[in-house]
Amino acid sequence: MRVTVLGSGTSHGVPVIGCSCPVCRGSDSRDKRYRSSVMIEEAGRRIVIDTGYEFRLQMLREDVTSLDAVLYTHSHADHVSGIDDLRVFSRERNLPIYGNAETVQFIKEHYAYAFNKDTFPGNPHLVPNVLSPLEEVSIAGIKVIPLPLEHGRVKKMPVYGYRFSSFAYLTDCTSIPDSSMDVLKGVRTIMIGALRKTPHGAHFSFHEAYAAAKEAGAEKIYFTHVNHETSCEEINSLYEDAESAYDTMVLEV
Repeated sequence: MRVTVLGSGTSHGVPVIGCSCPVCRGSDSRDKRYRSSVMIEEAGRRIVIDTGYEFRLQMLREDVTSLDAVLYTHSHADHVSGIDDLRVFSRERNLPIYGNAETVQFIKEHYAYAFNKDTFPGNPHLVPNVLSPLEEVSIAGIKVIPLPLEHGRVKKMPVYGYRFSSFAYLTDCTSIPDSSMDVLKGVRTIMIGALRKTPHGAHFSFHEAYAAAKEAGAEKIYFTHVNHETSCEEINSLYEDAESAYDTMVLEV
């Protein structure tokens, strides 16, 4: 299975508009981060997780000409706002999308035209699917387990992470319920949201994300959804078995 990092940045992206900090003004290409998303490929099938603001640019950069499905983690704008560009991949057939009940309902309400059979032909043509938590399913022939996560320390938003065999993708979370951690046990590679060094009200810090991934038993850890306070080079110096994901990174897992 191949995992391509389409984006590894937080909701602002990196560089941040109008910011003159060393990371935003730096020359390291790994610090140029689109909003967080990954592409999963196996046996000629292709799934994308989340379609953020730069979805079109990500697809062009990776020369993607077809998609079999889209998984959504949650409904925040930086994870769904590129949904209109799915029309390219749903010209000849309806494209299935998946997520938890709250996310699917949000998308159906805010992008209702994408689910209307009588809508303009140039719109996306999507088929909504609600995934049951912790139940393995086959999507486009790729086995995946949805993992409930909590996004926010006070007001907790339900988010889905996803496990694909030995790989798990967990972004935008502040805690992992015990039931999800049990399903994560034995995973070898985890890509996990880690905003910055210090705690945040809606995201893991590097230390918190690292501790969660180690609790799951991960052998290799990649931080994603990173903001502009810490460079890729500095992140990579924090732990021997963890490093920053970066846009265009490819993993064979």
